[in-house]
Amino acid sequence: MSRQKRSVKWLAGIAAVALLAGCSGGGGSSKEAEGAPAASGDKPAAAAEAGSFPDYSKGFPEKVNLDIPVYERAFEGWNVTDNYYTRWIQKEFGDKYNVSVNFVPITRSSEVTDFEQLLASHKAPDIIFHYDMPQALAYYGEDVLQELNYDEVKNYAPTYWKNTGETIEQYGTIDDKPTFVFATRPNADNFTTIIRKDWVEKVGMKMEDLTSLEKYNDMLKKWKDAGIGVTGGSLIQNSFNYNYAFRDWPIDEKYRALYSDLSVADFTTPDTERFLRNLNYQYNNGLIDKEFYLRDDDSKTKAEFVAGKTGTYSTYLTNNTDVFGATLKNNPNAEFAILPPGAGVPEGREPQGRAYWPFGFIMGINYESTDMERAAVWMYLEWMSQPENLFFLQNGVEGENYKLDDQGIAVRNPDYKGESVLAQNNNKDYWALVTETVQYPDAAKTLEANKRNWSPPGQEKLVDDLVKYYDETSEFRTPDALYTVVLDSVNDYKADLNVLFQELYLKVALAPEDQFDKIYEEAKQQYLDAGYQEILDEKQEAIDEGKYK
Repeated sequence: MSRQKRSVKWLAGIAAVALLAGCSGGGGSSKEAEGAPAASGDKPAAAAEAGSFPDYSKGFPEKVNLDIPVYERAFEGWNVTDNYYTRWIQKEFGDKYNVSVNFVPITRSSEVTDFEQLLASHKAPDIIFHYDMPQALAYYGEDVLQELNYDEVKNYAPTYWKNTGETIEQYGTIDDKPTFVFATRPNADNFTTIIRKDWVEKVGMKMEDLTSLEKYNDMLKKWKDAGIGVTGGSLIQNSFNYNYAFRDWPIDEKYRALYSDLSVADFTTPDTERFLRNLNYQYNNGLIDKEFYLRDDDSKTKAEFVAGKTGTYSTYLTNNTDVFGATLKNNPNAEFAILPPGAGVPEGREPQGRAYWPFGFIMGINYESTDMERAAVWMYLEWMSQPENLFFLQNGVEGENYKLDDQGIAVRNPDYKGESVLAQNNNKDYWALVTETVQYPDAAKTLEANKRNWSPPGQEKLVDDLVKYYDETSEFRTPDALYTVVLDSVNDYKADLNVLFQELYLKVALAPEDQFDKIYEEAKQQYLDAGYQEILDEKQEAIDEGKYK
């Protein structure tokens, strides 16, 4: 599909939401087309020789409206656009540089829809962001992002560039056009699966016994026979990394590029067949939550675990999670452990997983942002990259929100409810523009700070095991390939394929065991015919041309 056709396609798509978007406040200042730079297909507005950029160090000559997106997570009592920290940002950054900093709320659960509506009504923020490259590429394919000049970024944001420039130069160019900048992502992860340790021991086993999927299924059968409970489960949606543990190792780079994709499910490989066959076995033998397909959000899977109906629960481990206290309230004798990574891996295979890309937020500049607005974005990222500003946004006011211990690590005051109280995720939705996690000057101190943020009171050993397992399996984590061209077929078919995938994978998983092969073969062909074959063909062409990383 040509760029012109993609532009027409985007205009047709946003026309459907223009009426809704035009009626909403949007939260940002309207971006007028007059005087705005050209879209990404044309010469970048930032084109200039290094050293020839205007000097705004003493402030802009006229008021600049800087519209910054921020996730709206419906935290009770929290106003994302007007709070102690947004006012502090305005005072410390905005007033200094003659910038009016406006925060545009983006609903976390429907962010793409929000961005599209804001773009349609010309109220989109100056930064268009997303965590996953396929969607970032979709924005690029809609011609709503400017082509950038990285010399301009270096000029206005030298500290930010020092922290991120290598990543930007490696991943930020699409179709030979500099397009994206990134937040840093330190090598850490607190997502894990909790298991009822007391249930494991009640059937005569130990955590050390769970070294393979086969042994895990044996344990689940013992749970069933003893009438204890089942393993937890949830509907697969939006993120498709379920079959890594069923793959061959080492993984072939081109195979990874063809089939690993967060935005479109791999449904046709032997890896997925092995995954589905195990899920079908667990379902037909009563080893998994019989209604796992109805658990389509975290609160539902959590409720089953808290009630003692399921013995596993996958979550981000944090020091303020209530899952342990709620479970103990129902069963004071409950004990918990981290599920060993080998428990989900068939014998003879390795504990593979999806590695994060080496960046957090992927950010482009709104095609309607002016030259000064774009410069203000770089200056804002530079200001936030200063350690003292970043530390304040992450921790708040010393003596109120926290106190420093003898290692110089901020110890949070969990009872503080005053004016400078942080958002429930420690203000991350503001500072995530420059980094994905809290960072200290050295790795050991950063790890200690992370462990404190991840350690639920009374369950500190869980974090020790979380870190241990993360380190032990590091060699088996592989990032998805990043394509350096837009895959039009992905954008064309992914929405319909995601709906079809849910229908087909459940049809296969819930089938009688003796009909698995027949139903799966039919489902694979239906999926291929619905557009997946076109995706594979376009990906293969890009792979053959070396247009991926």
